[in-house]
Amino acid sequence: MTSEEKCSKEFIYKGKKYLCSLELAMDVIGGKWKSLLIFHLRNGAMRSSALQHSLTGISNKMFTQSIRELEADGIVKREIFPVIPPKVEYSLTEKGKTLVPIMENLARWGSSICDKNKTEKSAPYDSENT
Repeated sequence: MTSEEKCSKEFIYKGKKYLCSLELAMDVIGGKWKSLLIFHLRNGAMRSSALQHSLTGISNKMFTQSIRELEADGIVKREIFPVIPPKVEYSLTEKGKTLVPIMENLARWGSSICDKNKTEKSAPYDSENT
């Protein structure tokens, strides 16, 4: 099936009709924060506070909204530990893990088009340091 064929069909997801599979995908993972949340969870579970602090500039409201949408779409799993103070961890589901190669490729692409880094002369993408 070609990409033209994929975007000429009708797709239904959670009762909403899409005319293109890419439109559907971008509705689920699109936007600055959702894709960054997925990217930061690629190496394993993170506590809620650590995950939020890893995203420079995100407000509490936007963090909560984005993570809940990813959870509702089955991309992220929330685990609550019954301790005091409460401990909450987020991790990618199996469905969410299928997005990791895509996010890493986007990160590599971003690295390839950026101006030279002043400290590391266009260092290639490093999944451990991003």
